[in-house]
Amino acid sequence: MTPWRPDAGIRIKAIGLHWRAGKLLAAEVYNDLDHLKGVRPLGGTIEFGETWQEALKREFLEELDVTVQITGTPIVLENIYQHEGHPGHEVIFAAEIQLPDSFDLNRDVVTFKEDNGVECIARWFDLEALDIGGPELYPTGLKNLLQNSSGLVIPDSQ
Repeated sequence: MTPWRPDAGIRIKAIGLHWRAGKLLAAEVYNDLDHLKGVRPLGGTIEFGETWQEALKREFLEELDVTVQITGTPIVLENIYQHEGHPGHEVIFAAEIQLPDSFDLNRDVVTFKEDNGVECIARWFDLEALDIGGPELYPTGLKNLLQNSSGLVIPDSQ
């Protein structure tokens, strides 16, 4: 299988922020040697003609087969990064979401498939542990924005 590389252009993405007992649901990101290098909240690319809200809902429907509610105002950030020596550039809308009651919040591992068929794993991560001895939180800068956002409330439990 061909390893993932960033697109040559700027991608516009939407990601959902969902918390369980103060921990963020995020998918694992691996390097070419199959080592965990970081985690990223679920979501994906906004398609032409689609709003960020529509894209966010579509991505969760495709990946987890659930309909989410967007419950917060988006944080918008620009991410210029390197992955395996290749440059990437994206603009991201990150917003609080609520998963439906039918979603099993008690499971520690959430598996799903990307549109290319690759199986992915998401887990619940303590925001404080990310970037400090634990995996990095992507996109870079999201942790700082989450910690300093005046309107964001990270619940202690759900």
